[in-house]
Amino acid sequence: MTSAQTLRLASYNIQKCVGLDFRRQPQRIMQVLDGMQADIVVLQEADKRLPPRPAALPHFMLDEAGWQIVDLGGAGSLGWHGNAVIWRGDQISVRTTGHHDLPGFEPRGAVRVEFDTQIGPLRVMGVHLGLLPASRRQQITHIRRCDDGLDEMPTVWAGDFNEWSRQPVLDKLVPEMRFLPPVASFPAAQPLGALDRIALGQGITALDHGAHQDRPAHIASDHLPIWADLQRAG
Repeated sequence: MTSAQTLRLASYNIQKCVGLDFRRQPQRIMQVLDGMQADIVVLQEADKRLPPRPAALPHFMLDEAGWQIVDLGGAGSLGWHGNAVIWRGDQISVRTTGHHDLPGFEPRGAVRVEFDTQIGPLRVMGVHLGLLPASRRQQITHIRRCDDGLDEMPTVWAGDFNEWSRQPVLDKLVPEMRFLPPVASFPAAQPLGALDRIALGQGITALDHGAHQDRPAHIASDHLPIWADLQRAG
């Protein structure tokens, strides 16, 4: 775990716990989560695709490992629209939660959790954007509008943005957020694309960030998890 002055936040597309060997092995995902030593983790593809969207990563495994699961309203699911948020540590508690339907060609969603943490109040937006550039633009704009109506709070966006370009495409769409420099996270075995990203709003900064490559992350999903060590700015 991180120190009292920092918080490690991670994002991980777990691909419904199906690895690159086409085996569904949730225990490998748990090994990766344990190895990251994160305080808060935003997950994508955490539930199976078809209704009622049961959890791909069993609740009991997370419970036994000491993880708390944010209740995002999906009965039997781990999250909402496949997005989930988990945390552990006695310095963290949940204030409020919410979720947003996102426009675009495919059904997509975003989740919002406001925490009290060791570095102060923190709003976390977990996202999994669409495959089409036009949809991603619509979705970023929609999430930005959702943020505009909320109380001011240090904010982090994290998730699978599905953006292959290393140019500041996302940054230009939401200039009030600072995307951390891209790190390759996909495909897990030989990462080339920085599809998974973390962006920071005012009041928060990152001491360090990267992709977690320790085994079995190379095979547990088609994405590597990414992480950032956060602290209050100024």
